[in-house]
Amino acid sequence: MRTFRLVIACPDGVGIVAKVSNFLASHNGWITEASHHSDDQSGWFFMRHEIRADSLPFGLEAFREAFAPIAEEFSMVWRITDTAQKKRVVLMASRESHCLADLLHRWHSDELDCEISCVISNHDDLRSMVEWHGIPYYHVPVDPKNKEPAFAEVSRLVKQHDAEVVVLARYMQILPPDLCREYAHQVINIHHSFLPSFVGAKPYHQASLRGVKLIGATCHYVTEELDAGPIIEQDVVRVSHSDSIEDMVRFGRDVEKMVLARGLRYHLEDRVLVHGNKTVVF
Repeated sequence: MRTFRLVIACPDGVGIVAKVSNFLASHNGWITEASHHSDDQSGWFFMRHEIRADSLPFGLEAFREAFAPIAEEFSMVWRITDTAQKKRVVLMASRESHCLADLLHRWHSDELDCEISCVISNHDDLRSMVEWHGIPYYHVPVDPKNKEPAFAEVSRLVKQHDAEVVVLARYMQILPPDLCREYAHQVINIHHSFLPSFVGAKPYHQASLRGVKLIGATCHYVTEELDAGPIIEQDVVRVSHSDSIEDMVRFGRDVEKMVLARGLRYHLEDRVLVHGNKTVVF
């Protein structure tokens, strides 16, 4: 079913839900899903509605024009999207294939409602897998002594494909600050949840030596501060002294795949609202 997704954040107060609901009802809007959250700490209110597109007498532009006075009245930060317009996604990867392969499979199986415009990688290892899916593959090597030309090309490709979302599916390079700023809350990353406890090389080896009992993964938006962006999704799996390092790596890859896929799905479905360095996920 085609729906419009209305997502709102604004200072909390009386009458917000009533005003929005009355607006939709006055135009015969049929709400199929409604979510609200009032944050006592920040004093902000968050809302997400899905409305049947065929119940409304107008499209997105007319909706925006009609809703604008209400948005101004309550100082809303808001957006309205149409599920008929699939978001354009650019995937980035290095040599590890598990996250990329999982996303491609989910997309191929229609589990992810998006358009994957291309894959960008600093290695050529995953080309055949990507091109089997009929998706363009761009090999952009990164010179460790001078990374600027590579990221200029990455930026050009992202713009060329008019990307709305960039997913770092185990892309093992740090994006430059200007790219992080330009695509704020549009770049999604995955990392193991040992950070910052076990930084550097071989985190699972470090964790095994410490006898950890839980391993996991964190999906978050990319910011200029490494691995410190707003968190979208997390999960963990329990391990024990009987699990080998190889077991822990395998468990870790499994949870990374699941968490990244869920985080991307939440973003594609307009379920993530960012306020400061925190998210509300409906």
